[in-house]
Amino acid sequence: MLSTEHVSLTIRDKTLLKDLSLTIKPGEVLAVLGPNGAGKSTLLKLLSAELKPSQGQITLNAKPLTAWTKAEQARLRAVLPQSSRLSFPFSAEEVVMMGRIPYRHSHTHNQNRQAVHAALQIAHVEHLAQRLFTSLSGGEQQRVQLARVLAQLWQVDSEQARYLLLDEPTSALDLAHQHHVLGLAQHLAKTWNLGVLTVLHDLNLAALYADQIAILKEGQLQTYGEPQTSLAPSHIQQAFAVEVEVMPYPLQVNRPLVITQRPNFNQFTTLTL
Repeated sequence: MLSTEHVSLTIRDKTLLKDLSLTIKPGEVLAVLGPNGAGKSTLLKLLSAELKPSQGQITLNAKPLTAWTKAEQARLRAVLPQSSRLSFPFSAEEVVMMGRIPYRHSHTHNQNRQAVHAALQIAHVEHLAQRLFTSLSGGEQQRVQLARVLAQLWQVDSEQARYLLLDEPTSALDLAHQHHVLGLAQHLAKTWNLGVLTVLHDLNLAALYADQIAILKEGQLQTYGEPQTSLAPSHIQQAFAVEVEVMPYPLQVNRPLVITQRPNFNQFTTLTL
């Protein structure tokens, strides 16, 4: 498991996370929700070792994260950031091959190419393989980067549990690809036994695809549990200051559907444009 244990982070007298304990379990998808500035991306930076906690500990497969070398971490945990800018003329296939860097000394060239080919297919971007990455749309770039992290975790001989961290993976995608990416994350969690953490803003996407949901507010964990309990109207109102109704999802058993009430603009009696 990949866990934070009473983790806090303070930078320049600003507390970004406080006493946060979460567990990403192999075979499950954990969605992290919260308003802007709640600490979601900060949490990913801690889990990816980009930042170090001020207090508490992060463990990876029962060992402190710091006990693993950077190369070992890269073979066990892949991170898809919100955006990845490249200014060099790499093809999409070359970008995906970057995910195989941790295996360049342990796998053959053919094995690495096989992983890249599989990742391109799984992410539905094999038709973009020879295109220049910089010529792709924002959504296409995001899907190619998804293929990169899938190639990074494609290692059938691994005895250690592996983890996929996704920071707003649907932000640049159309409706069909949003569901493909999250459905794929859910599928790979089960078939590859991955532990998946995804930061999302869409509560209904989280309700459909997550096994567990954590809601952060002001750097603290507000609620943590299955979608039916985490997405209670009181939790959503407390975190987002929005009134909602929650009903059973018509097409999915044991999944909630969050219906947001329209804001009342009549209170702004002097509103001018």
